[in-house]
Amino acid sequence: MSPLIDNGNIYIAQPPLFKVFKGKNANLVEKFAFSDDERDALIAEMGGNCKVQRYKGLGEMDASELWETTMNPETRTILRVELEDAIMADETFTILMGDKVEPRREFIEKHAKYVSNLDI
Repeated sequence: MSPLIDNGNIYIAQPPLFKVFKGKNANLVEKFAFSDDERDALIAEMGGNCKVQRYKGLGEMDASELWETTMNPETRTILRVELEDAIMADETFTILMGDKVEPRREFIEKHAKYVSNLDI
């Protein structure tokens, strides 16, 4: 995989974290946000009193939302995988999914204070 990453050929489609919507039927306005800050800005832009849906995974999106936000080449957000990302991801994956319990326990203890919105 390294040559594909080195040459800039690997991309990840980034799904949104939130759907912000307001109104009903013909007056329905839906927008998507990729961060807490974007969500807050959309709520302000739409005049408040909005409903917000938090996506925990792709399985929570219906087919049209998935197409619009993540698959459609004209509207999707894609991120190029950089070698530094791949190395860090491999190290983290090895720690969290590997056979050694001690590194996993240390990782969880070190990073637990940064976790928010767990199991919402």
